[in-house]
Amino acid sequence: MMKTRWNKTVALSITLTLTLSIVLSGCRRQQPQHTFTHKVLLPITPIKDQGKTELCWAYAMLATIETEHMLRGDSVNLSAVYVGRMLKNYQISILNSQLTQRAMGQTLLNIIQRYGIVGYDVLPDDATSDLPTPKWVYMLGARYTPLEFAHSVCAPDEYLSLTCFPDSQYYKAIDVPVPDNWEHNQLMNLPMDTLRRHVDHALRHRHPVCWESRGHAMEVVGMAYDENHKAYYVMKNSWGTRQPNGGLVYMSVINMWRDMIAIYMTKEAYEI
Repeated sequence: MMKTRWNKTVALSITLTLTLSIVLSGCRRQQPQHTFTHKVLLPITPIKDQGKTELCWAYAMLATIETEHMLRGDSVNLSAVYVGRMLKNYQISILNSQLTQRAMGQTLLNIIQRYGIVGYDVLPDDATSDLPTPKWVYMLGARYTPLEFAHSVCAPDEYLSLTCFPDSQYYKAIDVPVPDNWEHNQLMNLPMDTLRRHVDHALRHRHPVCWESRGHAMEVVGMAYDENHKAYYVMKNSWGTRQPNGGLVYMSVINMWRDMIAIYMTKEAYEI
């Protein structure tokens, strides 16, 4: 009886050890550790946290606008929560109903051109529903309406909306056929190599871009490579700072272009 119990104990110990080794090995495969060297890394405002919302498109587009201003010697930090509050009114005005929190970068641009924008300090990520929506924006001793403020940080038609759908005609604006484009915004359809060249050129000349896939959106702020000389894009995420790399995401070049649905950049960045 003693020998049988001992054999069972040893067998259980071996099984647990093997299981633990497999789990740890799996974790290493899922979350590989790399040493990154930056070729380009643009400045960013503090990492934000979208929480349980589906407003990544708003966070990503606002982050792109914020970095553009930083590189111009200006400083703005904008509230995605305000955009979320305006979204319901915007959807009702277009669709006569509230549809979803999911959308695209162009939706952010459309909303702030209609309803304006306010600063993050007055309506931060953790703002509760009982915190009033600001009616005024105060900056440098002046008072603005949210719409006046929005026009000062993002001029109408300042940004270009770009995509690549090989089944549609190139160099023509198309209605991108994805559910998040419930507005039926028109994006300029470009060949993939042309679009990639414009993005890389913009980053090298210190302009951020906004990237969207079918599931998520982030601001692209840099280019890097790892110890194996594999190339990555550096992205500012909106899942808070308790993430690897403090909230930055290093996405392989292959994954970025494989998953890309839309790209947004200023006309200045595109024309460099």
